[in-house]
Amino acid sequence: MSLDALLKQASQRLHAAGSTSPRIDAEVLLCHVLERDRTWLYTWGDKMCSPQEHTLFDALIDARVQGTPVAYLTGEREFWGLRLATSPNTLIPRPDTETLVELALARASNPTGRLLDLGTGTGAIALAFASEQPGWKVLGVDVREEAVKLATHNAQALGIGNARFLESDWFGVLESYDGIGTLFDIIVSNPPYLAADDPHLAEGDVRFEPRSALVAKADGMADLLHLVHSARDYLSASGWLLLEHGYTQAGMVRMALGSAGYQNVESVRDLGANERVTLGRLITAT
Repeated sequence: MSLDALLKQASQRLHAAGSTSPRIDAEVLLCHVLERDRTWLYTWGDKMCSPQEHTLFDALIDARVQGTPVAYLTGEREFWGLRLATSPNTLIPRPDTETLVELALARASNPTGRLLDLGTGTGAIALAFASEQPGWKVLGVDVREEAVKLATHNAQALGIGNARFLESDWFGVLESYDGIGTLFDIIVSNPPYLAADDPHLAEGDVRFEPRSALVAKADGMADLLHLVHSARDYLSASGWLLLEHGYTQAGMVRMALGSAGYQNVESVRDLGANERVTLGRLITAT
């Protein structure tokens, strides 16, 4: 069977299974099997694949039909133009989170500085920022050891030397680890923000992602509120806090930031026009 025919058949199966991007899913999985890029696939669609490649591709399509995320099947995901290794131990980096990176970069007005990424997962946010700001020192922390190992691997694979990753429950490691310091010019986070009964937990790729990285107490607000208040002790003079959150939570996060003394508070919409990131500046005496 030609590659084009194989893709058509797989796309039809994925469409019937409810995939919202059946053709793209099939192309990405076939490229993974063939170890080729999609440009090659478009050029050589009349080629035949080997029986072994066909068998492996069918197995991946079977898994995708059952809902397994493409990023977990291939073990990688592109974010900010960076190819990141992924794992079921971490969230899958999503395009909407690039909004958080853009906003952090826009506030990195100096050639040097310090950024802290809380709940770093694959390291996507930290590594995207570090790749654009080589003069900055970037620290990512995560409570899960597996995530720290994965983010460290991604930094090494990408050759990004100005980012490091440590295991920590939010700010905890900063109290005891020598050589880091405790003040940052920018603190960013994409924390858990779904309520335990949020219907999205039963939909799409989210079904397979670690629940601990998705769900927070107090209807999804507990970690956001904790970061708003705790970050004040770790921001440098005029430092920025940027938080990703659910599309219905912007007003509550703005209120929390304002009550905690942050200034220049605003929410910014993502690619889908939803209020996705809320930020504020803590202006303190130097």
